[in-house]
Amino acid sequence: MTDTAFATDEAVKERIALWMRELVAVRRLSPNTIEAYDRDLSQFIAFLSGHTGGTVSLATLADLSAADIRAFMAARRAESLGSRSLARVLSALKSFFKFLEREGVLASEALNTIRTPKIPKSLPKALTIAEARQAIAMTEDLEERPWIAARDMAVLALCYGAGLRISEALAVTPADLEAAALRVIGKGGKVRMVPLIAPVRQAIDTYRSLSPFHPARDEPIFRGMRGGPLSPRLIQLRAQQLRGALGLPPSATPHALRHSFATHLLGRGGDLRAIQELLGHASLSTTQVYTAVDTERLLESYRNAHPRG
Repeated sequence: MTDTAFATDEAVKERIALWMRELVAVRRLSPNTIEAYDRDLSQFIAFLSGHTGGTVSLATLADLSAADIRAFMAARRAESLGSRSLARVLSALKSFFKFLEREGVLASEALNTIRTPKIPKSLPKALTIAEARQAIAMTEDLEERPWIAARDMAVLALCYGAGLRISEALAVTPADLEAAALRVIGKGGKVRMVPLIAPVRQAIDTYRSLSPFHPARDEPIFRGMRGGPLSPRLIQLRAQQLRGALGLPPSATPHALRHSFATHLLGRGGDLRAIQELLGHASLSTTQVYTAVDTERLLESYRNAHPRG
């Protein structure tokens, strides 16, 4: 947890620690989200300490006004924080204050009057089918060591061929591969089963046959040079190499392969509900953005091909 000792008394520090435990054990948020929430609250506490001119106590938090929170949000906006990040900051603060209210520590209405910043809707950037295939296939040409080339190809194949997030792909264990479908643990610890098409299964098998490391049944199969779990950063760097070699746009990231998976399935007549299950989306509305992606691609083709386009 980020150090807030300089700005808080013991009671507040204790409540922050209990809240963090709840985020991990009860709400089971992702490590990245927990880290961001911790950072957001720490920055808020530091701001309050300067804003009120003293140590932040439970009484300080109970006396918060909407003006105090708006001042903090304005300060974060002045630091060039975007609307999406500001919305996350507000979510973190609301989570913490709801926790305090459930614990019977204090009740504050100030946060309820603050509107969540509007987040501009942006469509996922999908690659074409040819670009996705070429990006995965060309991995071999960029890496002289066969087992590393096979490893990176298998990870990218899971992103495009199974629609996995990069964190989900890197967490795959031998046990997850034992059934006909792949067992995936997604956000919030939610488990889903994803079918593996033959090329993806073959890419994984090839990597495992070449890899010098043989992890235990419950350990991630993808390993770094020294045998430790593979860092997402290495796959992101590989994607950066592929973009340069193939002349792909900056949006061609490992996550774009997941977007491409959904867009291409939908374009081939895939059922939206089935795609929702494959992606591990909690809400169908999250998946429905791909209908806009596919429509935009259709309109682009129409404009390019129609004689009066």
